[in-house]
Amino acid sequence: MAHTVRGCSLALIFLFMWLLIKANIDVCKLGTVTVQPAPVIPLGSTANISCSLNPKQGCSHYPSYNELILLKFVNDVLVEKLHGKKVHGHPSHSSIFQVTNLSLGMTLFVCKLNCSNSQKTQPVPVCGVEISVGVAPESPQSISCVQKGEHGTVACSWNSGKVTYLKTYYTLQLTGPNNVTYQNQCYSDNRQNCSRLDLGINLTPDLAESRFIVHVTATNDLGNSSSLLHTFTFLDIVRPLPPWDIRINFLNASGSRCTLQWEDEGQVVLNRLRYQPLNSTSWNMVNATNAKGRYDLQDLRPFTEYEFQISSKLHLSQGSWSNWSESLRTRTPEEEPVGTLDIWYMKQDIDCDRQQISLFWKSLNPSEARGKILHYQVTLQEVTKKTTLQNTTRHTFWTGVIPRTGAWTASVSAANSKGTSAPTHINIVDLCGTGFLAPHQVSAKSGNMDNIMVTWQPPGKADSVIREYIVEWRALQQGSVMNLTPHWLRIPPYNMSALISEKIKPYICYEIRVHALSEDQGGCSSIRGDSSHKVPLSGPHITAITEKKESLFISWTHIPFLEQRGCILHYRIYWKERHSTAQPELCEIQYRHSQNSHPISSLQPKVTYVLWMTAVTAAGESPQGNEREFCPQGKANWKTFVISSICIAIIVVGTFSIRYFRQKAFTLLSTLKPQWYCRTIPDPANSTWVKKYPIMEEKIQPPMDNLLMAWSAPEEPEPLIINEVLYQMIPVGRQPYCFKRGQGFQGYSTSKEDTIYLATNPQTTGTLTAESRQLVNLYKVLGSRDPDSKLGNLTSPLTVTPVNYLPTHEGYLPSNIEDLSSHEVDPSDSLDLDHQHISLSIFASSSLRPLTFCGERLTLDRLKMGYEK
Repeated sequence: MAHTVRGCSLALIFLFMWLLIKANIDVCKLGTVTVQPAPVIPLGSTANISCSLNPKQGCSHYPSYNELILLKFVNDVLVEKLHGKKVHGHPSHSSIFQVTNLSLGMTLFVCKLNCSNSQKTQPVPVCGVEISVGVAPESPQSISCVQKGEHGTVACSWNSGKVTYLKTYYTLQLTGPNNVTYQNQCYSDNRQNCSRLDLGINLTPDLAESRFIVHVTATNDLGNSSSLLHTFTFLDIVRPLPPWDIRINFLNASGSRCTLQWEDEGQVVLNRLRYQPLNSTSWNMVNATNAKGRYDLQDLRPFTEYEFQISSKLHLSQGSWSNWSESLRTRTPEEEPVGTLDIWYMKQDIDCDRQQISLFWKSLNPSEARGKILHYQVTLQEVTKKTTLQNTTRHTFWTGVIPRTGAWTASVSAANSKGTSAPTHINIVDLCGTGFLAPHQVSAKSGNMDNIMVTWQPPGKADSVIREYIVEWRALQQGSVMNLTPHWLRIPPYNMSALISEKIKPYICYEIRVHALSEDQGGCSSIRGDSSHKVPLSGPHITAITEKKESLFISWTHIPFLEQRGCILHYRIYWKERHSTAQPELCEIQYRHSQNSHPISSLQPKVTYVLWMTAVTAAGESPQGNEREFCPQGKANWKTFVISSICIAIIVVGTFSIRYFRQKAFTLLSTLKPQWYCRTIPDPANSTWVKKYPIMEEKIQPPMDNLLMAWSAPEEPEPLIINEVLYQMIPVGRQPYCFKRGQGFQGYSTSKEDTIYLATNPQTTGTLTAESRQLVNLYKVLGSRDPDSKLGNLTSPLTVTPVNYLPTHEGYLPSNIEDLSSHEVDPSDSLDLDHQHISLSIFASSSLRPLTFCGERLTLDRLKMGYEK
């Protein structure tokens, strides 16, 4: 804070002293300061500064302690801090200081008195002096003089050269006929510049042949210099005033011809006109001699806004041009449109009878429209039936519905207030309906930020019929592509490339189609492309996961249009088990604008998965979208089931085709069946023969033997070998017993729960043996007896069996088999125990006993049953 206050005090002191010096007020009461050789010195010179105290001045009590200090200031600013710079000091009443290496400009030196015996007294200013360092002036160059208009004054300008850093005076002097002299003076310093002077005199046309001489002299304290002499005439320096009051008139309301009119000074003999459309950057220039303020223009564009300017000159070869006049801006009138519209169209079927036609066209450029287009005339015509549909629109598109049958053409023309342009005709064909006209190998490459290069190959042998190619492109935005206005270029048939730049923006994906058109057919190929691309900002958003049959359907929403940042090449679906650290599996899907779902069939049921999606452009893969968890419920995989069933069937068939394994399997299965289970045997008592037999017996009553012999089939089948077995249920520990041939049932009795199955070996003759008859009688008895009755004589007549008879649970043989009549048994027959099965069933029962199989084989060719009428 103390330093700040001290600095401000010194600054105020210095400012006050400087003001006094400038005002030539004598402030040097204590002494004087002088400079040798002069206060103004050239750059690089040395100056001697002398500081002397006046008589009776100095330190009052101790004169021997007087000390003179010289402080240096540059451009009114202290050189070093606030105290200045001490150049030299000497304890006396006068001192001489030598200063060198002074910079260009003004430097201030102040001499102060310092009484060294007093520590509290500040140095006292004695006096000061300014030293200016500069250079001598250079000779002025490039003198030019001008007089504005016939009544203006002469003014000259020059180039002063290098800055002198000193106050320099410039004197302009003009000498004319009869030694007439005119001069004027100005000066340059650090605050102003002098490079132009007005002499204040007027040269008149009567002095047109006279010559004038002018020169400039520069002077300062270090020297002076003069320019070369410059000679001129009246016509050389007089510049006419710019034309004024400019008007325009269009002849017969023509848009291409007009007349310009203006005002000029009387001595003007040459004019120049320039004009241009407002949107142009180059001027059209026209020179007019002796125009007298009027000129006709012939090549203007109708309905175009123009800017006009005019300049003048007093002589064809001498003098200078005037400044350009103020601009005149006006629009030329309209004229009838010229040129034709560029038309394109799209077709879309509505139903089997109708189709929608969308026509598009490009606006005429201003030079072709030649006015404001008021409307467009659209005409659709069926060639064969001469059907015509007409409409007008103010837009550059039109949509209508026409029949799908017939050959249709479309034409569009533009109209303004002066007339209508020639119509443009186009044939309505199926643009992509002919496959052999489709261009091959269509590719789209990014150019720079605002264009795409499209190339293709001609469609094979059909290139000779191609009339032109159409390259069409649309931005792929959300929603239907058909609703977007297309852009297109017409390419001649010999070109196989196109650079599209109209309405192309960076990081936008475009659908590009190349159409090959003949007179009445069309073929197309499409591709997607962009002018530049980046990694998408986000991934697709999974909206739903549904399970159908054996697949999961992943549904998603597309990335927002502005976040795609180019053409998406693929979508990727990732999945992994929840809480798994393994790398996820993925499925890559080719991008299609209309697709928003995809099936996945490789997920295991009853497992929770985490799924997400990403998008891939040519620049890379996007961040992942949202995550969804899903646990497939799953069904039996029919493929796995079918394959396993086929394998099992092959193994089983292969195993049972071997007799050994087949017998072992049957044996094992038979031992595992429950003992209460038995195969159902047809009940003879409930058969059709038994039911019909009593009626037939009443009518004919033949002997049983004859009846059985007569009952035979006309053709006998192949013999069927039947084991003659006796199934007997006996208690455990009882020895099996088998009836021998002719033995009958004598000597053996069973309980009611015993079941005996008998099968005898019949004779090969046509009659039944006694044993056979006995068995037949036994079957009859079984078919006619009551459940509680005893087995009677087998030879007794048979009773009539009711039609609704069903066998009882006791089986086919009676439990009281001991009542049967005895038969002789051949003693030669022995007990045959060929087969004996022991039940291993898990369904154990105390009432069931092992089965015993006995007897010989009985074949059907030996057992015949029948009756005679």
